[in-house]
Amino acid sequence: MQRWRKSRAAPPAPSAPSLSSSPTTTISNEKDLNAQTRPKWNLGILNDKFTDEVPGSILLLSKPADHNEPLGLQNVPTRMSASPFPSPYPHSRPISRASSHPQPKRTEDGAIILDPQPDESPNDPLNWSSKRRDAALLSLGLYCMLGGGTTPILAAAFMDVSEAFHVSEPRVALTTGLYMMGLGVGSVITSPTAILFGKRTVYLVTAVLFILSTVWCALSPSFNSMLIARIVQGMAVSPVECLPSATIAEIFFLHERAYRLGIYTLLLLSGKNLIPLVSAIISESLGWRWIFWMLTIVIGLCLALLFLFVPETFWDRTPRPHHHKTKHDGGSRVSFASHFRRHQSNKSTQGVDGTSDPNAVPGFNLVLPASPGSIAHRRLNKDAHVGFATEEPPKSSGQDDPSPDSTVPPKDEEAAMSSTTHPAPSSSSRPLSPPRPILKIRSPRASGTSMKDTSSPMRSSILQSPVQSDQHSEKPHDPSQAPIGQGLSRYTSFYRSQPPKSFIASLKPYSGRLSQDSWFKVAFRPFILFLYPSILWSTVVYSLSIGWLIVLSESVSLVYRNHESYNFTAIQTGLVYISPFVGGVLGTAVAGKVSDFIVRFMARKNDGIYEPEFRLVMAIPVAITTGIGLMGFGWSAEEKNNWFVPTFFFGVISFGCSLGSTTAITFCVDSYRQYAGEALVTLNFAKNIFHGLVFSLFFANWLEHTGPKSVFLIVGGAQLACLVSTIPMYIYGKRARMWTVRKNFVEHF
Repeated sequence: MQRWRKSRAAPPAPSAPSLSSSPTTTISNEKDLNAQTRPKWNLGILNDKFTDEVPGSILLLSKPADHNEPLGLQNVPTRMSASPFPSPYPHSRPISRASSHPQPKRTEDGAIILDPQPDESPNDPLNWSSKRRDAALLSLGLYCMLGGGTTPILAAAFMDVSEAFHVSEPRVALTTGLYMMGLGVGSVITSPTAILFGKRTVYLVTAVLFILSTVWCALSPSFNSMLIARIVQGMAVSPVECLPSATIAEIFFLHERAYRLGIYTLLLLSGKNLIPLVSAIISESLGWRWIFWMLTIVIGLCLALLFLFVPETFWDRTPRPHHHKTKHDGGSRVSFASHFRRHQSNKSTQGVDGTSDPNAVPGFNLVLPASPGSIAHRRLNKDAHVGFATEEPPKSSGQDDPSPDSTVPPKDEEAAMSSTTHPAPSSSSRPLSPPRPILKIRSPRASGTSMKDTSSPMRSSILQSPVQSDQHSEKPHDPSQAPIGQGLSRYTSFYRSQPPKSFIASLKPYSGRLSQDSWFKVAFRPFILFLYPSILWSTVVYSLSIGWLIVLSESVSLVYRNHESYNFTAIQTGLVYISPFVGGVLGTAVAGKVSDFIVRFMARKNDGIYEPEFRLVMAIPVAITTGIGLMGFGWSAEEKNNWFVPTFFFGVISFGCSLGSTTAITFCVDSYRQYAGEALVTLNFAKNIFHGLVFSLFFANWLEHTGPKSVFLIVGGAQLACLVSTIPMYIYGKRARMWTVRKNFVEHF
C-alpha cells in the first residue's frame, strides 16, 4: 500500500465518539478536530464544512495495480433496495475463523486480484469460460447495434415517407421523436422489471416485441399507424440503453470491463451512424418499407443469438456480514472489514475514554471510525497508510477464547492483513497509523436487549444486517422456493450449491423472481435522482450530447436532399453518416484517455485524493468542439459551401458529443456508484423525452422556415450556455454530494 512521507510528528489519535453521541456532537467534534488541517479549497473545489470523508472521493495510490480506497464509506447510506449493478464498494474479505480462502483470488498469472471475488460455485457467471462470456457479449452487442441504429433509420428516407403518406417532411420527424419517447418510457418499465425478474426474460420478451412492431411499421397503412408502431418499437428497444452495462458488470471482472464496455459502446455508436447508411441504400433500391422488412430478418437472427448465448447473468454479490458463535454467549460477531479496523476495548459498556457510559446499549459495543481514517488525519500523519482488517486466525484447542466483551487482536493479525495488501514491513518499524476501530455486536438473544434504535445510518444498517443461520434445511429443487440465506436472494442461494447448469437448463427463459422489492418503488426511484445536483448536471449534458445528433438526423434530409442546396440522392445522404461515425469513434477513444490523464494529474496535485469533479475539466473541449461544430454546420449549409464543409462539421459535432456523453456518465457514476443503475435510467429518460421528443415537435419546422444558419447559431449558443453551469458544479459539487448524503432522498422514499 502507499506510504506517505512524514513531514511532522503526528498528533495523538483523538478518541472516537461513543455510540450515544448525538449527530450534532459528532459533527462538532469532527469540525473542531480538522479545523487546523482541512483547507477550505482544494484545486478550486469547496470542501464540506464538517467532514473530509465525502462519498465519491477516492484515495488513489501510487501503483495502478494497488487498491484504491473509497473515502467516506461511513457516510454512505445503507442501500435498502435491489440494484441492477453489483455492489460498487469493497466486499468484506473472507474473515470467518474457518475461512477456506484467507488469500484473495487472482488471475492465473497472479498479477491481478480479482474484483469482485467470485464464489466457488460453477454457476457464478464470473466462473464461466471466457468463450462463453465473450459469446454473450458479442450476441448482446450486435443486438444493441441494431437497436441503437433504429432511432435514425429513416433519416435518409424522410422525403420518401412524406410522399407515401402525403404529409409534410417536417412532420415525418415525429417518427424519430415518438420513437425516442418510447425509448424513455420503456426504460422506466424494463429496468425495474429486469431487476425483479431477470435480464434474460426482459431481453427475450422485448426482442419478440421488437420484431412485431417492426412488421407493423412495414405494413402501416397510414401515418398515424406508423407513429404508434414507432412508439411501441421504441419501448421494445429500450433495454439496449439501460441493461447491457449491468450485464457486462455481472459477467466480467473489473480489470476486464473497460475493454468490453468499449466494444459495447463502439457497436452501439456504429449502429447509430452506419445503419442509416444501409437503410438509405435499401430505400433507394427497394423502397422505404423494405427497410423494416430487412430489419425484421436481422432482429430474428439476433433473437436466436440472445436465446442461445445470453443466459441469466444475475448473481447476488451484496456484501454481507460474517459471524462466529463464541463459547460464552452464543452471540454473533460481525466484522465489516472494508469500513473498520480493530480497536482495543475491554468492556461493552465503556466509553471511548475508558469511563463507564451510562447511555451505552448493553451488549452493543460500537466505535465509529472518526479521525484516524479521515483525510485530515492523513494530512497530519504523512506515514499513515490504508488497509483492510482481517479476522484473527483460529486458535488452537489448547488456548482459551477471549472474553466475549474483548476485542484485543492477536499480534500476528497485522502481518496477516499486510500479506494480502502490501509487503510486510520489517519488525523494527513501528505502526504508521493508529488502528481503525471495528465493531462487535452481541446477539440480542444473549443479552435480552432489544436494539431498535436507528438514530444513525451506520447503526441502522448494522441492526438490519441478516445473520447467517447455523441450521441446515433440506435443499429445495426450485430456486423460487429456496430459503434466503446469508443475505442472498433465493436464486443465488439455490444455484450456489447446485452442480453446473447444463446448456439446456441455461436456455430457460424465466428463472423466477430475483428480488422482493416493490415494482413501483423501483420504477419511481430514478426520478428521485433528479434532486441530486451531480446527476442533474449529467442529465443536461448527456441529453444535449446525444440529442444534437438526433436533431441532426432529422435535419440531414432537409439540408442535403433539398433541390435548392445539394440535391443529394438517398444513398448520397446516407454516405454523409460516415463523417459522424469517424468523429464518434475518435471521440470515444480520446475521451477515456484524456480524462484519465487529467484525473491522475489533478489527483497528484491533491495529495493523492481523487474527486469526481476532476472529470468536469473535460467540459472545456466539449464546449469548444460542439459549439464550433453546431455553428459551423448551420453557417456552411446556408451559405451552400461545398458539401464537404458541413459534413466535416457534422463529424466535429459527433466528436464533441462523444466527449460530452462520456464525461457525463463517468461523472454521474463516480459521484453515486451505489445508484449507477438508476442513474443510467434517469439519463436516458431525460435524453429521450426532454430532448428527443420535445425537439422533434418543432425543430424541423423551425429549420424549414428560419434556415439552418440562424437555427444552429442559436442551438450552439444554447449549448455553450448550458455548459457554463459546469463552473458552479465544479466549485460546489463536493458539498452538493455530501448534502445529498445527509438528505438521503432515495432511501427515504
